Amino acid sequence: MRRYCRAVTSRGRSALQTRVERRAVVLLDGSVRSIVQFSNGTVQTPENVCFTLYNNKAATAPTKSQRILTAQTERLSYIGKNFTPEALKSSSLCRYFVGVLNKETGKMQVYDAEHFSMQPILEDSRSEDQQAEETRDQSRLTYRDKVDALIEAFGTNKQKRALSSRKLNQVGSEILSKEMAKAAEVIIESRGTTELVQEAVVKIEEESYSLYLPLCNAQADKLEDVYKFDDLIPPPEYAALENVAAAFKDITADEIQTKIEKKEHGSYVLHELGELKLAKDIDRQARALWFVDTLIKLSKLKTVKRKDLAAMGCPSIIIANLMKNFTVSTFKNERVQNSISATMKCKIVSQVLALALHISDFQVDLTLLQRDLKLTEDRMVEIAKALRMKINKRMMFSDLNLGEGHKMGTLELPLVVYKPMGGKRTRRKL
Repeated sequence: MRRYCRAVTSRGRSALQTRVERRAVVLLDGSVRSIVQFSNGTVQTPENVCFTLYNNKAATAPTKSQRILTAQTERLSYIGKNFTPEALKSSSLCRYFVGVLNKETGKMQVYDAEHFSMQPILEDSRSEDQQAEETRDQSRLTYRDKVDALIEAFGTNKQKRALSSRKLNQVGSEILSKEMAKAAEVIIESRGTTELVQEAVVKIEEESYSLYLPLCNAQADKLEDVYKFDDLIPPPEYAALENVAAAFKDITADEIQTKIEKKEHGSYVLHELGELKLAKDIDRQARALWFVDTLIKLSKLKTVKRKDLAAMGCPSIIIANLMKNFTVSTFKNERVQNSISATMKCKIVSQVLALALHISDFQVDLTLLQRDLKLTEDRMVEIAKALRMKINKRMMFSDLNLGEGHKMGTLELPLVVYKPMGGKRTRRKL
């Protein structure tokens, strides 16, 4: 396909003849031969394109002359220069030639040519104030926004997909927050601020206790359902206790006396072992008592190792449960250790108290457990109140003490509700 047309001529401009060769346009003149290529496509109608060539009169040598070529189409205007860094680099790497065929003689003459890469000129219709405002907005962009702009312009497909996903998530979170704000306004208008604040305070207190308290069903109709036994000792672990708790199940009075002399167990466990024969379900009572004894021994350890629990006779499933639920991992002496933190000890104490309620017919001697667990009386009472127990005092008689006051914790329905600590202090009368 070869077409010829005459370009618009004016003062200081050269009259050029165009020829289309595939994707390039060849401009022919007496002294100038140029190859023009458009960056955004090919020329479909070259007869409608008007080219204008500008020469720098200051340049004397033809090889060093600076030229600007413009092209005007129906839709866009284009410009190409031969002295830009890209053009200079391209001309230094390769040379371009144009062949002129003489149809009469059949011979072709080859001439040196220049290559022009035509870039479209996009006119900015914005006013100076708008451009200045956009410049100020760009100066306010954060580092994150600038990086996102670079990814949109030059990032890989993977980076662009990640950016799009993050923006969609951000839009979704903003929509969700707006909907939540609207819902909150509706709830506040319907229920009132005072009632919502009271509910929030109760919920915060419950969440703070839920870090170490067992699951409580405050609406239970039976005492057995307040702290369910299966939640305290799941069925798989309960089945694993059959063999290890057999020694408690078949214990005799002489063996109990031997254990008392050797102090193998705490006061609470020894006391309940003496009452074990009177229990309705001796097997279940023995397994629960063995688990309580293991928890009491666990609470006295600072660093917990699997071999220590195995030495106590714990089955592997019990060891995994104790390590997961009642220890925390800490990095010390360049290695990871499992230790008993203050929160974990409170969790162990609450678990012991909840199991003791099932063992002792929902009435627990807090003083005996307090001594076995090495706690202060105030701390033990505080945890018992968190478990919704009713606290009272009872005189206990033994061979050594004629009368000793013990704190007793009793679970009753409906559950006791304790008011939070604080409030106005009354002045002490002198």
